[in-house]
Amino acid sequence: MPDRSPSPSAATPAFKAWPRAILLVDMNAFFASVEQLDRPELRDRPVAITNGQQGTCIITCSYEARGQGVHTGMRLKEAWQLCPALIQIPARPQRYAAVSTTIMAALQAAISPDMEIFSVDEAFLDITRCQNLLGHPADIAQRAKQVVFEASNLRCSVGLSGDKTTAKYAAKLNKPDGLTVIPPDEAKQRLANVPVTELCGINRGIGEFLAARGVHVCGDMAKLPIGVLAQRFGNPGRRIWYMAQGTDPDPVHVNVAPPKTIGHGKVIPPDTRNREVLLTFLLHMSEKVGERLRRHNLQAQHFFIGLRCAQGWLGAKSSTRLPTDDGGAIYQLGRQVLRSHWQGEGIHQVQITALDPRNGERQLQLFEAEPVQQRASNEVMDAINQRYGEFTLAPARLLGRSEMPNVISPAWKPFGHRQTIPDN
Repeated sequence: MPDRSPSPSAATPAFKAWPRAILLVDMNAFFASVEQLDRPELRDRPVAITNGQQGTCIITCSYEARGQGVHTGMRLKEAWQLCPALIQIPARPQRYAAVSTTIMAALQAAISPDMEIFSVDEAFLDITRCQNLLGHPADIAQRAKQVVFEASNLRCSVGLSGDKTTAKYAAKLNKPDGLTVIPPDEAKQRLANVPVTELCGINRGIGEFLAARGVHVCGDMAKLPIGVLAQRFGNPGRRIWYMAQGTDPDPVHVNVAPPKTIGHGKVIPPDTRNREVLLTFLLHMSEKVGERLRRHNLQAQHFFIGLRCAQGWLGAKSSTRLPTDDGGAIYQLGRQVLRSHWQGEGIHQVQITALDPRNGERQLQLFEAEPVQQRASNEVMDAINQRYGEFTLAPARLLGRSEMPNVISPAWKPFGHRQTIPDN
């Protein structure tokens, strides 16, 4: 599909620099596109990505499948009724992470160092300071598309405007392989008839709050005093007021903020009531949280242990005597919570979250709960697993762990504590 927005500098060599220029690079059906790239026999065919061969819910799908009515979140059984030729492909998170890392590095090197990795397949780039060197923002956006293709042989869609929210909205207008430019001075007008819930960050709850006050489309927002949103939602409410008018003030966040929490969860077979199975899942998530804390030199003392059933979450916040990064110590909290909060209900998800991760540097304390020997054992286990693969060396109970592969978190980054899926 050809780009729909012309390049202004092609017609006018001299141009007036934009006061602010933000572009959003959005990979097209990223996981499915990677599979079609790696396996030529899948090209031009309907493909659905699931969490392992056992997965029954579609993570994403190719545009060929979308053309038949298949979409993310749909059950495979329903998708096959719409598209009998649909091909199920188990997800390969490490491969996707590696391709994403390559793309992000190329964009940062060739376009702008001011980049915010929004997700595994999206990135904001602030190109305001690049205009003198690289030209008109629309030319830079076109160049970004070329950089992505040269780095990965994959296509992307790009949205360009004077703020993050409008750029992200623009990126989804022409998919796949599109480029949409909304100049900053046109943003308010272009958004005027767009439903507020189509903007990133405005969920159904906020939409209902706005609708109750007469705000249905972005153009209605100017009628609502900013103080109404500020009183209800604080600073995020103020941002929403500006977002709807094409002047989102939020900057491109180059640095990854320190973690407020570190957690891992797993969807398990529906209505699981076997205590031993639940303990295996709790140990699995405990070890993953512990390893991630150790990898980034963090420890935590307070944890949320959760078991999800049809009625909602069972569980509690629980604490170790001292900060820890040991999966075994976290698992003991899980055992306690299971013993005190579970009454045999059918469980379909487990979650363990470190609520207060902090720098792991600390002085050795008298009568320390975590023996030096345990820390040494963890170091050896981590070294082996980093070389030969996750859980090559692990507690014996984890021989019976779920075979479902890891899932890339929406907050994934190719570096730092949010690198929940290694790229190798």
